[in-house]
Amino acid sequence: MSDNSHPETISIINCALNVPLMLISIIGNTLVLAAICRTSALRSPSVILVCSLAASDLSVGFVVQPLYITSTITGNPFLFQATLMTAACATGVSLLIMTAISVDRFLALYYHMRYPSLMTTQRAMYTSATLWLISFLLSFLTFWKMSAYYFVTAVTIAICLLVSTVCYIRIYRIVRQHQLQIHAQQQAVENNAADNKRSMLRSTKSAKNTFIYYIVMIMCYTPLFTSMAVLSISHKDWTNAWSLGDTVAFMNSSINPFLYCWRLRELRTAVIKAARQVLCGQTEENSPC
Repeated sequence: MSDNSHPETISIINCALNVPLMLISIIGNTLVLAAICRTSALRSPSVILVCSLAASDLSVGFVVQPLYITSTITGNPFLFQATLMTAACATGVSLLIMTAISVDRFLALYYHMRYPSLMTTQRAMYTSATLWLISFLLSFLTFWKMSAYYFVTAVTIAICLLVSTVCYIRIYRIVRQHQLQIHAQQQAVENNAADNKRSMLRSTKSAKNTFIYYIVMIMCYTPLFTSMAVLSISHKDWTNAWSLGDTVAFMNSSINPFLYCWRLRELRTAVIKAARQVLCGQTEENSPC
């Protein structure tokens, strides 16, 4: 982000865009977290990663965007520094976990028989905690040297996008191969073969649906990568218009809850139930609206 925080046209547009995105992020991610916490059936390793992503996205809407709007309007240097650090931590965690989700989906397809032993609930929790710690430590670069922060941020975004790209290319190839295998085995009648086929179909569908994460991640983080890359090279080429890249990155936190619910039917059902309980003022024991 830039320290040019005068309320010019771009700054006003940024603030106006961040207000609805902030509200959507808070409401959407709160419902997702509430649904996961209340539904024990959703405690799978993959959903734990989604839960961690929802927590980081909630912090973007609840902490980062209000600070961003306030610092942009007031130009307060202390608020700007606080915004910079919290944004580096929260958006960094979101990007790292989305990358972990792409790796997780690749492992689920490539090692579909061994996946339950490879990605356990405990390992998913350790992975999430490690990514939070890495992002938190990297955010302290904002107190040391801004050029280093911009460079490290640009490199981190590039690595995450590259890893996700490789994973989804591999996923696409595996899905194609699985489709050919399923087509060749359509006449099989053995129970074991039928079970394997159903398992493969579920993994394939999940991989196809997850691909939308990759598209959204590319769209939301490419502008920020470009902005950070420009700042790491020279401030002379940076203009206030590049600050829109921050808002586009924040927008990812508003989009993700809809992607979770679209991809995971069980989560969608739990979120709808939680929303009804909030709107109707009822507890889980009461009858639905």
